[in-house]
Amino acid sequence: MAAMRDPFHWRRFAYAQLAFVIVLAVGTVVFQLILGEGWVASFYRAVVSATLTGLDTQPEGAAAQLFTIFLLLGGVAIFLYLAGAFVDMIAHGALSQAYTERKLRRTIDDLSGHAIICGFGRVGRRVASEFAATGTPYVVIDRNPDSVEAARELGALVVDGDGTNDDDLRKAGIDRAKALVASVDSDESNLFITLSARAMRPDLAIVARASVDSTARKLVLAGANQVVQPYTSAGLRMANVVLKPQVAAFLDIATTAGGEIPELRFEEIVVSPDCEPCGKSIRELRIRDVTGAMVVAIRKRDGGFDVTPSPQAVFEAGDVVIGVGTTAEMAKLEALFAPREVPVA
Repeated sequence: MAAMRDPFHWRRFAYAQLAFVIVLAVGTVVFQLILGEGWVASFYRAVVSATLTGLDTQPEGAAAQLFTIFLLLGGVAIFLYLAGAFVDMIAHGALSQAYTERKLRRTIDDLSGHAIICGFGRVGRRVASEFAATGTPYVVIDRNPDSVEAARELGALVVDGDGTNDDDLRKAGIDRAKALVASVDSDESNLFITLSARAMRPDLAIVARASVDSTARKLVLAGANQVVQPYTSAGLRMANVVLKPQVAAFLDIATTAGGEIPELRFEEIVVSPDCEPCGKSIRELRIRDVTGAMVVAIRKRDGGFDVTPSPQAVFEAGDVVIGVGTTAEMAKLEALFAPREVPVA
């Protein structure tokens, strides 16, 4: 991999501009003291001397002439430095980079209801691919140059920073995000990211990665809504492939965005107090006949699951309905559970 070029140093360029302004100010004051030509004439003489545009008249007196020589030499040095800095700016693409960064900030500022992925390693990239397949907007936070470049190549919005830094989380729009994924390779970093995000957004959905059980427990205490252990999940997946290969294959197809059966979708719908199904049973609503979708489970408010609910199962406010069906069928199911419009008096 080719070595990365050194970044353009805006601070040095600013220092050179400041030095040029100081030279003009000093030149104006000294010419005024020596020649007494007036402030405007002294400033004009300082400008034409320092910018190498030449002199319209030779100053009178040895002191004025010597100071003019000194000002010319100082102007030459600063001018050459500014010229070199400008060439360096073009070579590093600093102007286009600054424009791109401003455009990126505006784009992120316009986002709402997006997800934030902290860490664009193997896990983070897999999460991003699923988000992209479902059309879910997301912002990546990572400081590793290779990861940042990989995210940009995919067209992702990237904040070159650290998820443990509150300012970088704000740049990613955490105040408007709906979820955050802490998928850094370090368990310690994921713990700090979770703590920071939870402190900034008590209502944010946070999913964190953990390598060991002890870290998983700490992440829950830190505020993570869900903790995923890739190594444990991989072991369970491998066991299921051996013991129940067809079930595992079906679940992979059904739960992966853009899989072999893209029309099949699993969705979760929250039962609101003012929706039509609230307080009614599956039989009363005739969900299968009306929408074509199937309710495969209901998560009750106490956290328990009613798996394969019977036709007599009643929907209560706060329940989460897990349905399966085609895209059109799930759209009908979501419309059925949509809150009723309140009539205007």
